Amino acid sequence: MTDGRVVVVTGGGSGIGEATARLLREGGHHVVVSGRRSEPLRRLEQEIGVLAHPSDVRDPEAAGGLVQAALAAYGRLDGLVLNAGIGRGGSVGDLSLEDWDEVMRTNVTGPLLLLRAAIPHLLETRGAVVAVASVSALRNGTSNAPYATSKAALLQLCRSVAVDYGRQGVRANIVCPSWVRSEMADRRMARFAAEADLRGEGVDGAYEEVTGLLPLGRPGEPREIAEAISWLLSPAASYVNGSVLTVDGGATALDPGTLAFDFRVAPRHGEVPGTTR
Repeated sequence: MTDGRVVVVTGGGSGIGEATARLLREGGHHVVVSGRRSEPLRRLEQEIGVLAHPSDVRDPEAAGGLVQAALAAYGRLDGLVLNAGIGRGGSVGDLSLEDWDEVMRTNVTGPLLLLRAAIPHLLETRGAVVAVASVSALRNGTSNAPYATSKAALLQLCRSVAVDYGRQGVRANIVCPSWVRSEMADRRMARFAAEADLRGEGVDGAYEEVTGLLPLGRPGEPREIAEAISWLLSPAASYVNGSVLTVDGGATALDPGTLAFDFRVAPRHGEVPGTTR
């Protein structure tokens, strides 16, 4: 991206969104950060000079208002990072319908509403969209139906933009991270540490446990995902459209059927499905 371009980042108060906002500001770009919590957005505004615009983009008026805030402040819109999301678990037979609805509204309907508001302005600038999905859009795990389904839907939503608007100059791509250290992932790791009885190892021990079989053997850092997002927004990726970029430490490159040759995989207590020792 050239200096002076304008990018909206949702879920911008922490984790991947915050890291992306920081990286884009380092490159001299104008950044509008959105999220439902105002405090971290205002902190980021003070620290690095982004424009904080707290909003819940699941509401059509809020989605339109976010785009209008960017236009009012900077006069244009060149990039959109669809990063806001939540996670809820459950299998098809026992998931909460309330959780299902909330996940779909946040992870799919919210991005749709924001895209509808942003597309006319991205067409003017021949801009770019990057959606932050997950390896769960490509590979599934136990009791993960709402989250995995929503991320697969987000992937295809973004690809629809790539197909429908590519000839008019708008590119849309998707990044699929694996475990990345963030507030949301930290909360999941804390629950896992308690469930798996990691004997005081806490969140760090949980990250080590769940990423131990990955080829890189560690979780990602938000900045590592932000680097991929920044590249996809930039002219360096000018012929990349509708692409799915896995930024996952090799998770999706691994054939689980070969793990037994290197590891003995067994349930920890017979109580936590899908865990390994």
